[in-house]
Amino acid sequence: MHVPYATSHNPAEPSLTITIALVSALAAVACAPIRAASADTPSDGQVVLAAGDIGQCTSSGTPGTGAEATAHLIESLPGTVLAVGDLAYPNGTPSDFLRCYEPTWGRFKDRTRPTPGNHDYHWPGAPGYYSYWGSQAGAAGEGFYSFDVGAWHIVALNSIIIDGPLKSKQEEWLSADLAAHPAKCTLAFFHHPRFSSGGHGRGSDLRLDGLWRILHLGGADVVLSGHDHDYERFAPQDGDGRRDLRGGIRQFVVGTGGAALTPFLWIQPNSEERIYGAHGVLRMTLLPDNYQWQFLSAPGGKVLDSGKGACH
Repeated sequence: MHVPYATSHNPAEPSLTITIALVSALAAVACAPIRAASADTPSDGQVVLAAGDIGQCTSSGTPGTGAEATAHLIESLPGTVLAVGDLAYPNGTPSDFLRCYEPTWGRFKDRTRPTPGNHDYHWPGAPGYYSYWGSQAGAAGEGFYSFDVGAWHIVALNSIIIDGPLKSKQEEWLSADLAAHPAKCTLAFFHHPRFSSGGHGRGSDLRLDGLWRILHLGGADVVLSGHDHDYERFAPQDGDGRRDLRGGIRQFVVGTGGAALTPFLWIQPNSEERIYGAHGVLRMTLLPDNYQWQFLSAPGGKVLDSGKGACH
């Protein structure tokens, strides 16, 4: 809070009462606790809460404080939860899910829609992931599916599938799914980001080029990813990664669900906001023809980034 210095032609004029009131007001502001963002949602809107890179246990085998903090934040907010991959470290085994994910984000499993990450696939075929989620994760061994939230069509994709027959199957399924659901607004989420300034070193992940182009041609508005343990927001981009404010996809990287945080190393074109060092959750309000976002820190729920965008 900025309070300008009081000015007066007569230095003796300000009363003691005014001075005391001003000091008291400043003290109240300084001592006020940080409050979480309001959970109020427009009557025609729906909320999704998203993050990836979540269930990392401590050396003693207990859930880490990062996942506990983000879980506590989500418990105070309504909405559909999107778990954006790397859900149970280190290997996505059934034990990892029960020890490192279930005690934290497992508390709202019934309102969660997941997608897998590379750590969930450390065991070939990700048996721990598919056994934990069952039908919530789509067909076992595939992991791509879609659903609706209000007026929005939501697509969950498996970014582990980068070659072979399953790659073609997923891309063909995505094209058909978008054609069958010509919604005004579409959101997709998958673990590996198409673009990222984070420390995994890919910057522009061409393995996901096919999915990104299909999403762009299909009119998708928003893509959510994780993998890099940071928060990053990009300007809308077209199929070639060029800034496109009218028809591009806005991508968020939200690898802030609980795992150890990592720094930015290679800043990418069209990166608009980057936050390192804060666990948190992306809260999106999905309206019939637009969306609003807030990145909320955990613990505390302080708004670190916010904005709004229109659907195509």
